[in-house]
Amino acid sequence: MLQKLKPDLTAPVSAAPLAVFRVIFGGMMLASILRFMGKGWVTELYVKPKLYFPYYGFEWVQPLGETGMYALFVLMALSALGLMLGLFYRLSALLFFLSFTYVELIDKTNYLNHYYFVSIVALLLVLVPAHRHFSLDVLRKPNSWVSHVPRWAILIFKLQLGLVYFYAGVAKLNPDWLLEAMPLRYWLPAHTHLPLIGPLLDQVWVAFLFCWFGAFYDLTIPFFLSWRRSRGLAYLTVIVFHVLTAVLFQIGMFPYIMMVSTLIFFSEGFHEKLLHTFRRTASTKVPLFQRSAETAAQPVLLYFLALYFLLQVLVPWRFVLYPGHLFWTEQGYRFSWRVMLMEKTGTAFFYVRDPRTGQEVEIYNRDYLTVNQEKMVATQPDMILQFAHMLQQDFATQGIPDAQVRAEVYVSMNGRGSRLFIDPTVNLAAEKESFRPKTWILPLNEMSPVAKALGLKN
Repeated sequence: MLQKLKPDLTAPVSAAPLAVFRVIFGGMMLASILRFMGKGWVTELYVKPKLYFPYYGFEWVQPLGETGMYALFVLMALSALGLMLGLFYRLSALLFFLSFTYVELIDKTNYLNHYYFVSIVALLLVLVPAHRHFSLDVLRKPNSWVSHVPRWAILIFKLQLGLVYFYAGVAKLNPDWLLEAMPLRYWLPAHTHLPLIGPLLDQVWVAFLFCWFGAFYDLTIPFFLSWRRSRGLAYLTVIVFHVLTAVLFQIGMFPYIMMVSTLIFFSEGFHEKLLHTFRRTASTKVPLFQRSAETAAQPVLLYFLALYFLLQVLVPWRFVLYPGHLFWTEQGYRFSWRVMLMEKTGTAFFYVRDPRTGQEVEIYNRDYLTVNQEKMVATQPDMILQFAHMLQQDFATQGIPDAQVRAEVYVSMNGRGSRLFIDPTVNLAAEKESFRPKTWILPLNEMSPVAKALGLKN
């Protein structure tokens, strides 16, 4: 199949959209990193904590100390600047991908969908010749300039953005979102102080409107952006949608990243006009001849990208391999574009028992965890397990080998009453982390919203 598509995928198209995407993505990343450092989050998230929660299989990824972490962020900022300017591009793209992803892997407490999005887009940028048009690398090496790139070099970013939106829409097709307007009916009333729209946010029908429109928007916007006749109106919708999310919810730079990234759906002529404006400002000229980018590794890249996108399509569905309610167990939840779908709070009590004496002590979580870590540990099973192992290791250093750790965790999700989350009799220190289902998570045991409406009993 790939062979049949190869002529279309390798056909030359204008390099302008790729160059514009490189500039705006690099610029947004530079601004985000400087903002992150300016707010003191490097120290707060990667220096002050006593413990960190790395991802399974990436336990070797550890913080580098205060000096090392700031050096890493400076390197990340410089590589983002190199991306934006197209200066030493391949090295800049690779360093940005590695440094950003390293930081992301240090502590899953800080996981956000848009951090994952940035990492995979950075990986894709490593693979494309985005530096061979409107870049400082072209000024350094004029012979590297090209007017055209293979179509796949631009299609991969459109496809990635389309998958993000589409899967975010698929994730919204659940009873809590569509039939209960949860969690928006809890979140929106907190913004009734806003001018104009504020008084409406206390109305339940507005929450339902937001939920249903949000699902429709995510499922359809990639297609409307891809169709020339609807593109202008669709992009206006993108702006309105993301401005609203930026105003109503504290989700950082993500709305702005998506607003500028979706410009890649616009025509070649649109991007060429943008670059023409930039060139007039910079007093640079474009060569009059045309040249297409070619690479001997292109067939290998196409097969790699086919495998990459196959994984991008399949990974969000891995939750079907696990029993129970996805939002409750969160097994298979991350890396699947499930954005702002639940209000989940919990309280966790950990107990450490000396098997030699039978003496058991309750742990004061804040002796080990930051406020945000404590919040996340109380609702996410893999972090509960990690913390139990950390406690066992800590007590081993205090002369209590093979300490047993159990936890009583109570969780409330999307307006449901607080209930026991995991089996409090299980010695978590003896449980091993793996990709297998965690049998010590207790089932949610609830009726569907439809059954409730019909007055049926459990």
